[in-house]
Amino acid sequence: MSDIWSYVGKRVVIAGCFSGMGEACARELVRLGAEVHGVDIKPSPVGLASFTQVDLKDTAAIEAAVEAIGGEVDAVFNCAGLPQTFPAQDVVQVNFIGIRHWTNQWIPRIREGGAVVTVSSNAAMNYHARLALLQEFIAIDDPAAAMEWVKAHADAVADGYGFSKEALVVWTQQRAVDLIKRGIRINATLPSPTATPMMKDFEVVAGPKILEIFALPSGRQSTAEEQAWPLIFLNSPAAGFISGVCLPVDGAFTGGVNTGLINVPALIAAAMQPAS
Repeated sequence: MSDIWSYVGKRVVIAGCFSGMGEACARELVRLGAEVHGVDIKPSPVGLASFTQVDLKDTAAIEAAVEAIGGEVDAVFNCAGLPQTFPAQDVVQVNFIGIRHWTNQWIPRIREGGAVVTVSSNAAMNYHARLALLQEFIAIDDPAAAMEWVKAHADAVADGYGFSKEALVVWTQQRAVDLIKRGIRINATLPSPTATPMMKDFEVVAGPKILEIFALPSGRQSTAEEQAWPLIFLNSPAAGFISGVCLPVDGAFTGGVNTGLINVPALIAAAMQPAS
């Protein structure tokens, strides 16, 4: 039996390999022996088999990049994303519509036994509260039509970040049901605040006090590497019967929320009180 932990001889693609979790993931995949092909809006510092500059808002560029890389792959890693400091429509277009279109281009090229993993966020953990609305949006497969829906539902989309990450969670679980019949798995991770270059954007929007809540109970931000390793596991043969899972990678935060030990609304209300 081959080594279920090894990426030697594996051909993979990764969206979002310039910095943060995606860079850490790409760097570790190269170390593990994978042939790694990356795309991002900025060049990656990692020594990849190939790199293609792509704006995930541009569907034609996505399609051209997939054709340029070509061939079959064993795994797709989706690590690209925008924070709330960008316009809401751009955030949804990159974080969900672009990522979905990129993935859909690769699905016919994924070898049997292959897998997809996507970075969502623990900001998506309450997706059940608007499941019907998210399903309505996700059912629109055409990227241009999906963007028209976003424009028409500005209030629901809000700043775009939470909505896009919730959409990734619902889409991942839906696709798992049909892809498993083709021998392809799809999962997602839900990271807590992580020490990456994007964190400064989250601090601008939410402020350190709010971010500290989402770092409970560990009391610290995770590292990019701590987020990359679960991604690599989920796309490996070692996770061969795991599909449709949206895995919290948040140092017990979700456990605390689910069991009532962490009351997020109360903590946010307290954090927003003016200093006495």
